[in-house]
Amino acid sequence: MKIIIAGAGEVGLHLSKLLSFESHDITLIDNNDVNLKDGENYLDIKVINGDSSSISTLGQANVKDSDLVIGVTASESINFLTCSLSKQLGANRTIARITNPEFINDNTIDFKKLGIDEIISPENLAVNEIKLLVNDSAFTNSHDFEDGELKMMAARIQIDAPFIGKEVQEAASVYPGIKFMPIAIERSGSQSAIIPRGNTLFKEDDHVYFITCDDGVDELYKLMGTKKDKLQNIMILGGGRVGFKVAQELSEQGYSVKLVEINNDKAEKIADQLNNVLVLNLDGTRVDLLSEENLDQMDAFISTTGDSQKNIMSCLMAKSKKIKKTIALVDDSDYFELSESIGVDTLINKKFLAANEIFRFIRKGNILELNKLNNMNAEVLEFLVSSNSKVIGKKIKDINFPRSAIIGGVIRDDKGLIALGDFQIQEGDKVLICSLYEGISKVEKLFF
Repeated sequence: MKIIIAGAGEVGLHLSKLLSFESHDITLIDNNDVNLKDGENYLDIKVINGDSSSISTLGQANVKDSDLVIGVTASESINFLTCSLSKQLGANRTIARITNPEFINDNTIDFKKLGIDEIISPENLAVNEIKLLVNDSAFTNSHDFEDGELKMMAARIQIDAPFIGKEVQEAASVYPGIKFMPIAIERSGSQSAIIPRGNTLFKEDDHVYFITCDDGVDELYKLMGTKKDKLQNIMILGGGRVGFKVAQELSEQGYSVKLVEINNDKAEKIADQLNNVLVLNLDGTRVDLLSEENLDQMDAFISTTGDSQKNIMSCLMAKSKKIKKTIALVDDSDYFELSESIGVDTLINKKFLAANEIFRFIRKGNILELNKLNNMNAEVLEFLVSSNSKVIGKKIKDINFPRSAIIGGVIRDDKGLIALGDFQIQEGDKVLICSLYEGISKVEKLFF
């Protein structure tokens, strides 16, 4: 595919990196030479220094022959204009990154008439991720497929977990009623994600990703050695778009929410808008002030300011007060890479979430959903089995799968199933597969 990416920030560079690995023809546009250098020096892509909302710049990028134009600059209006112009100049499809979440829920605007096929809100994606993590308190990552028919959950194996020292096949035989499938393991000292096989051994402190059904979540808690704590009292630091939306939606779900905002005018405005949220106008980095507001009685602490360092340090402070769940919003990918050693329960990078969501749209039509595993060289993909898929009628154990991939589950007739070796694939099935990057192209050939 010929793809033009407008914006060489973290979203644009992350997308460029992922797509260039798959041999797409990438052109990256930005008006800042410094931003373009990483793309020019380290990726096999073309870069253009210019304004993506300029007709001449789009012409230089040969937009008329492009399969896809993606507007991911920091400016919502430039993204809109870039996509609209590109469509009129001949681009096949367009995707625009937005910052105002009201566009997501407002059905009165027909963006396709403006030349925009898809809109992506990093803030909205971050809010949804945080809500899932609060509801599944002991897990470090959580993602729903097909409205929760199958769930991807991740947690670190605790020292008293029944899994420790057992092979995958042994664990499955000891707990035959458990509806789960381990799909990836992040292990200290390992340079790559481990795709588990029957003889793979579970070890203490492994960070394991599972696919499970909704009714298998409680049992998974027990087997990981974790406890499903009931979270009720939640403190949120930062009243920006993400903090506001999280506070609003969690309070509507019945949680007791305190939102800390240092700016007086913003705090007053939020207090007027969110009647069920206690808004505190104070400096959230002051432990003494937060302690006066019963910080130590909170079940979860979520830091969503625009400062990654402040978010991480605030969560570490909260962790020192024995708060069960800490979540920090980070924009800097360097922190994300160090997530194992920082000490915060979960780091969320809304730019990576946006890049993953956009990546899903770029994939071929039979891929319904894609989720990149945090800090790992692996993805979970949801494939639709079409009439020409090579896997139709085959049992899973008879499919020539690469060693770098594994089937985690199947959704059939809107019901999630954990599918083992004797399960036979049918047309219309939706199959969840975890694969290392190098195995994805081989997996795709089985379904197209």
